[in-house]
Amino acid sequence: MSVLRLALPKGSLEATTVEMFRRAGYKIDIHSRSYYPEIDDPEIECMLIRAQEIARYVELGIMDAGLTGYDWIVENSADVVEIAELVYGKVGRKPLRWVLAVPIDSPIHCAKDLAGKRIATEAMGMTKRYLEKHGVEAEVEFSWGATEVKPPYLADAIVEITETGSSLKANNLRIVDTLCETTTRFIANKAAAADPFKRQKMDGIALLLQAVLAAENKVGLMLNVHQKNLDEVLNILPALQQPTVSHLSNPEWFSLTTVLDSHAMRDIIPALKAAGAIGLVEYTLNKVVM
Repeated sequence: MSVLRLALPKGSLEATTVEMFRRAGYKIDIHSRSYYPEIDDPEIECMLIRAQEIARYVELGIMDAGLTGYDWIVENSADVVEIAELVYGKVGRKPLRWVLAVPIDSPIHCAKDLAGKRIATEAMGMTKRYLEKHGVEAEVEFSWGATEVKPPYLADAIVEITETGSSLKANNLRIVDTLCETTTRFIANKAAAADPFKRQKMDGIALLLQAVLAAENKVGLMLNVHQKNLDEVLNILPALQQPTVSHLSNPEWFSLTTVLDSHAMRDIIPALKAAGAIGLVEYTLNKVVM
């Protein structure tokens, strides 16, 4: 039987990724101290690997596919096929940035000012390519953690990942430049992407994961409305596409079903009620396939 070898990110993305797969319909069990999770699909074999290494193992063909950050694909210069972009992280749902940061009172204000300076970072390849791009020679050293606290005594500057920049500000650092914007990517090696079975399997997984993300912050709404109030109710509804309108057993009444942004419901429901809608039912969504 053909099997898809799938790398899941170990570490900060681990719990979020497993929850995403659960909502997509896959049950993944991770046992203590085991790097081989069980998944309720006999056509998939999973392995937990650090996100920093997944792109390399996928490119080499050791794993067929995996989920990792675009930043680690860039860092490893990995030649892989992108199956889908999945905008999710440990907490938020926004892209992250790798930025060059320095102490607030530092004389460094652009890439050229880094000449002869020491830069601490986990993304050494990305940082070295950035310096090469700007024709600057500087010392780049690997940071094993707590990178924000290294300037100004242990480093003149850092290249670090951030979502809001709040941690940098808390450590009296300011952002000089952005090196890379990153989101989670579902990737495969070229051989797996060309294999009909594995590609179909990966496309199916990607579709379901994207549907899970599309359903976040959205809800379904059902309601009934009399024919005389139908147009007014329809004008209130900002539907994802167009509301589904169905006749009830009484030909003067209609049932409407639609998908809305959840944050808008507090204003829309009272307006619909005032316009004559009755039997309003709001419900959560697990997947939305666009």
